[in-house]
Amino acid sequence: MNILRYFVIAFGLIWGGMASLQAASKIKVACIGNSITYGTGLSHPATESYPAQLQKILGEEYEVGNFGRPGATLLKKGHRPYVKQEEYQQALSFAGDIAVIHLGINDTDPRNWPNYRDEFIQDYVSLIQDLRKVNPACRVIICRLTPISDRHPRFESGTRDWHGDIQQAIETVAQVAQVQLTDLHPVLYPYPYVLTDGLHPNQEGAQRLARHIGSVITGDFGGLHMSSLYSDYMVLQRNQPLTLQGRANAGKEVSVQIAGQVKKTVADGDGRWQVLLEPLEAGTDYRLDISSEKQHLSFQHVAVGEVWLCSGQSNMEFRLNQATTAQEDIPQANNASIRLFDMKARWATSNQAWPLAALDSVNRLDYYVPTRWTPCTSQQAARFSAVAYYFGKMLQDSLQVPVGLICNAVGGSTTESWIDRRTLEYQFPAILRDWLHNDFIQGWARGRAQVNIKESKNPLQRHPYQPCYLYEAGILPLQAFPIQGVIWYQGESNAHNMEAHEKLFGLLVDSWRTAWKRDDLPFYLLLSAKSFRPI
Repeated sequence: MNILRYFVIAFGLIWGGMASLQAASKIKVACIGNSITYGTGLSHPATESYPAQLQKILGEEYEVGNFGRPGATLLKKGHRPYVKQEEYQQALSFAGDIAVIHLGINDTDPRNWPNYRDEFIQDYVSLIQDLRKVNPACRVIICRLTPISDRHPRFESGTRDWHGDIQQAIETVAQVAQVQLTDLHPVLYPYPYVLTDGLHPNQEGAQRLARHIGSVITGDFGGLHMSSLYSDYMVLQRNQPLTLQGRANAGKEVSVQIAGQVKKTVADGDGRWQVLLEPLEAGTDYRLDISSEKQHLSFQHVAVGEVWLCSGQSNMEFRLNQATTAQEDIPQANNASIRLFDMKARWATSNQAWPLAALDSVNRLDYYVPTRWTPCTSQQAARFSAVAYYFGKMLQDSLQVPVGLICNAVGGSTTESWIDRRTLEYQFPAILRDWLHNDFIQGWARGRAQVNIKESKNPLQRHPYQPCYLYEAGILPLQAFPIQGVIWYQGESNAHNMEAHEKLFGLLVDSWRTAWKRDDLPFYLLLSAKSFRPI
């Protein structure tokens, strides 16, 4: 019995020692923050919060601790300073190998930022120093803030502007403290439906945060990949410096080669990379090679010429095979010097209810059928925009260079649906409120949207006619691709309010010029089938 007892004790000591060693060998991740970190608003924060989902993503090699405190401020003189909460002491005791800090949302409260803004940077640096005292090797990752929706009651009274100020202060902290900076804002910003109360992410939003932070921690962003705009037969804009960009694993070198140019860069901590190519002369049959680690992307039959974005509503969507001269023009449309990138909607906004699968995909911005660049053939041209085709044919005939046409048009769409969210938040916030019952938006468009989404149980269900939607689903993916200009054919779905449209159209032009970082980006408004007006 004594021998058996000693054996059991010895085995227990060995097993306990092994367990302690295994626990000690895990990489500890301290998630420090406020209610968004804690999981406020979720049914089960212990399993649904972003730190809980991060644990599942990282696996058994990591130990993730959730040290979120609802209502906490970064500011030490704020109404609930994080450094005075028990979660702060717990985080210090945890002594994480990695600390992910997302604080600052509650500092937008009028009790905080207006009074103590000058102390934000020093208070943030002090928190970082505290973490490094308990673990000098701690890898600190600080986060640009998640969005605050226009639905927040204090949005226009100060929160919107103070949120932007704090974002800039956080960037300064990263530079001063020499810590890694990641951006959580774009992870949720195009998906307002995940912010159920305008501030706290639902389970899907928390999952998006967990996936992003998991990639930041491991550096795994899925390897080298690029937008579908990069494909065989693409057209690159001639005679101007070209910014090409994509994603790769963090810290990995990316090499880009075309026409004797070799440009190299390194993907940043969020997996983003870009290179600036010197201007290319018009021509065909270029080859573009991009490589990183053991991955290699090779694009063949690349042309360099004029690239134009053709957008609007049904007038631009109207197909060549619907034109009165279709029988004459379609057989003559074979022209390899014209290349087409045709973005067609998955679901037409016709007078019928959409199925639940469509509603879910629309919310996730999965609205367009996947497409690639193709040479212009009779078959391809027949289903392409008639206006865009005739415009491209005119350009190609007169300039004698390759022409690339990107068609992104949605029947019945409103002007406001093509404008970026930030522009409307600052320049026309009233149009964002309760859009299905908003008189700034044409009654026909609101009524058709209500028919399409009537099967949805989601009070924040999205639709292509909603302000910002088509920008986020259809323009945001294009904005890094260099273009020469835009032709635009739309207006009927804003005809009820001429004064509002006058403002909105100007905001649209400014929005797109900002997106492409070109104040002089040509923008032509189509007034009739034979008339373009430059803006």
